[in-house]
Amino acid sequence: MITIKHHGAVKGVTGSCHELTVGDAGILVDCGLFQGQEAAGRASAAELAVDFPIAHIRALVVTHVHIDHVGRIPYLLAAGFAGPILCSQPSAILLPEILEDALKIGFTRDRPLIERVLGLIRSRLVPLPYNQWHPVVTARTTGGSHASLSVRLQRAGHILGSAYVECDARVGDDEQRVLFSGDLGAPHAPLLPPPVSPERADRLVIESTYGDRDHEGRAARRYRLKAILENALADGGTVLIPAFSIGRTQDLLYEIESLIHEFGDQAVSRGLTWRDLDIVVDSPLAANFTRIYRQLKPFWDDEAQARLSAGRHPLSFEQLTVIDDHDDHLKAVEHLARSHRPCVVLAGSGMCAGGRVVNYLKALLGEPRNDVLFVGYQAAGTPGRAILTYGPGGGWVELEGERHPIRARVHQVGGYSAHAGQSDLLAFVQGMATPPQEIRVVHGDDTAKAAFARRLQSTLPATQVVIPKGHWQ
Repeated sequence: MITIKHHGAVKGVTGSCHELTVGDAGILVDCGLFQGQEAAGRASAAELAVDFPIAHIRALVVTHVHIDHVGRIPYLLAAGFAGPILCSQPSAILLPEILEDALKIGFTRDRPLIERVLGLIRSRLVPLPYNQWHPVVTARTTGGSHASLSVRLQRAGHILGSAYVECDARVGDDEQRVLFSGDLGAPHAPLLPPPVSPERADRLVIESTYGDRDHEGRAARRYRLKAILENALADGGTVLIPAFSIGRTQDLLYEIESLIHEFGDQAVSRGLTWRDLDIVVDSPLAANFTRIYRQLKPFWDDEAQARLSAGRHPLSFEQLTVIDDHDDHLKAVEHLARSHRPCVVLAGSGMCAGGRVVNYLKALLGEPRNDVLFVGYQAAGTPGRAILTYGPGGGWVELEGERHPIRARVHQVGGYSAHAGQSDLLAFVQGMATPPQEIRVVHGDDTAKAAFARRLQSTLPATQVVIPKGHWQ
């Protein structure tokens, strides 16, 4: 009578959408867009339409506001969902902003229609404090049994407002604690405290984006970031960082500010110091979310709070320039293509599948003095994955129908991923006083899911570890 179904993130790392049902009622955890190869054949409104029953769904619980977890919410509303949207307090502020951008790109340019949809979403939002139970279902099943479901959000350390979801599910005498991890963050990430394992979970649905590998430690990745930025100072090139608007952009700004603070007056090359390095955020959405991050300082971790107390401004410092206007964006692309002024540009989108980063790539990829730095996951079928795969060998990438040779240096610093690595995921599970009876591994490529499932099974032999294949229960 307590069932789990998966409506996304079972054939890859996007489209997260899971269902938990108690008796005749249930909830959805996330409702995200498919991206990369997983989006093939799913671009039209008909393909994006919610194609599973929702009449019994009492609430949508949002773990965080990345588009692969929330992008199909307008289609859920169009399908007739009339319940509340439960999320953390920061996510309640961020969600309408990310969906406004998604609506403009993939839904409609009709401004009055966008405002009506956003107004409807805002009216449904129910912000929940962390670590507080919230009842969702109290009912009788058709068989007469009592059914109840309450949820509790806990910090996930992935992006601001991210949460994993504990569910206290009961039908008659059957009581289960079901946990949905959402996306878990890596420990020692800038700005946010790491996730803390819950006491227990009878059944766990856990992500596996990096289930087959570990990230570099913070000291190592900071050293590598420093070396790459010094390249720009040495050869007058641009370091282009395809950045996700929420999470990675803010983490990188925080880390870059710390490098400038520590090494600011140190000469690097040609008489240039770290204070000669320009930092550009060329993404209206990223700039907007950075502003919101600054407004939500009470949710920052202790290290970030200490920097604020010392009078520093980790997300708003002297060398930082924000480009909003599209004409200014085009001028910046042209200027960097012909100048030799060292610069770091953070531009969306993170997987190079669209947005302003594409113009920078077309202008800068052919120059050896430039660098492309990837700090987030690149899904199969995206230009970002192609650049990462073929760039080091002097290959090419197709951008907007044209081939572009890759002569710029290509780097990947995985430690700045907002996702936990394999050991971090395992530590999250092992941190529970009572191991789960069942673990479902989702949200990963096949190799990552298989590797993590094997590691889980060898570590927890008494736990049933499964990899769902579809609408599985």
